[in-house]
Amino acid sequence: MARMAGKVALITGAGSGMGRSHAVRLAQEGADVVALDLSAAALDETARQVRETGCRVVTAVADVRDADALRDAVAAGVDALGPLDVVVANAGICDNPGPAWTIEDAVWHRTLDVNLTGVWHTVTAAVPAMRPSGGSVVVVGSTAGIKAVAGAAHYTASKHAVIGLTRTLANELGPKSIRVNALLPGAVGTAMTLNPATFARLCPDVENPTERDAAEVLGRNHLLPVPWVDAVDVSNALLFLASDEARYVTGTELVVDAGLTQKV
Repeated sequence: MARMAGKVALITGAGSGMGRSHAVRLAQEGADVVALDLSAAALDETARQVRETGCRVVTAVADVRDADALRDAVAAGVDALGPLDVVVANAGICDNPGPAWTIEDAVWHRTLDVNLTGVWHTVTAAVPAMRPSGGSVVVVGSTAGIKAVAGAAHYTASKHAVIGLTRTLANELGPKSIRVNALLPGAVGTAMTLNPATFARLCPDVENPTERDAAEVLGRNHLLPVPWVDAVDVSNALLFLASDEARYVTGTELVVDAGLTQKV
């Protein structure tokens, strides 16, 4: 089944984690991909996996904080593959430095610059390059957009703001037949979650905590008996939002969190 046949998708943060998963999943359904990231080496691996599906891919090293770099990357992608049908604003960063009043200015601004301004830059660079008949914009947010994360005020603020931006864009772009939705994953089994710093934060009373220790803690937060979702689970939800199957879905949030936000 080729649900994305003939379509071109641009994805930021496509070099690893969920971004690579999104690129490969859309390509498996027939989409050609414009993949952007900070790491050329990471993009090379994403490109290899996309090409294995038989689809085309163009890569560009670009920082979502740099509007000019994004515009150049979009132009190069469109020149090679044609107008965009799908825009995935996926690039994001996350850390947990502590209570709000202890967060350093540089850390605060870097997080907002990537997670919020980076989405705005992505949309403003990519939307003019979308097909005149319309398409789909998917903003990859977080359950932190609808649920506070103590110790990460900067991240929580950025993800709440992204939902407001998504709803506004849906109103502004609807007349152009461009749908805009937010995808909100909870804990995902990528390097953003599976790292020693996160293990230590989740298990402060455990010396040298392991992935198994962290899994036990995270699993308590979910309705379903899993510690996290896999990246492909998020990509499958993104595939729906990007496809024509969601042609009348816009201005909403799709949560993929194993029940994290509904656990009482």
